[in-house]
Amino acid sequence: MKIRMIVGAVLMFLGAFLFLNRGQTFDSGTLFVYFWPSLFVIPLGLFFHWLCFYMVGRKGIGLLIPGGIIFTAGIVCQIAMLFDSWSYMWPGFIMAPAIGLLEFYWFGSRNKWLLIPINILIVLSLLFFIVFSAGAFLNRLAGQPIIAIVILLAGAVMMVGRKKEV
Repeated sequence: MKIRMIVGAVLMFLGAFLFLNRGQTFDSGTLFVYFWPSLFVIPLGLFFHWLCFYMVGRKGIGLLIPGGIIFTAGIVCQIAMLFDSWSYMWPGFIMAPAIGLLEFYWFGSRNKWLLIPINILIVLSLLFFIVFSAGAFLNRLAGQPIIAIVILLAGAVMMVGRKKEV
């Protein structure tokens, strides 16, 4: 990996941190507080992928399962840390094993029985994402009287309006 890539990634993280941390004091520990997933967890997941694809080859295809789980959990943790959205991002931890198994299925022998737990975990995770995100969205709309009036009027128009014959 070239030094430009590493310096570029560090500058991007620093820029994102400074943008998200406007007006607050900055100390060296704050960088670890916000970016611990990018510093420790995500590189470990990438290490497992590197081992699989570049070191052991097809014999180590099982390394994709922990690699996918750790990498996905790191992404979920990083998003939750940056936007303080742990209450919405927790279903990503259900999706993490599904991603690891999906990578194992995709690059492995394509055993069709792996699709059962993959689909169950992905559907469960997406269902929880939708339910909790919709709840947060409706809570934000609850305090807006104009939006409530618009929704009421839309419902009334739908009930009273003529049906178009096709």
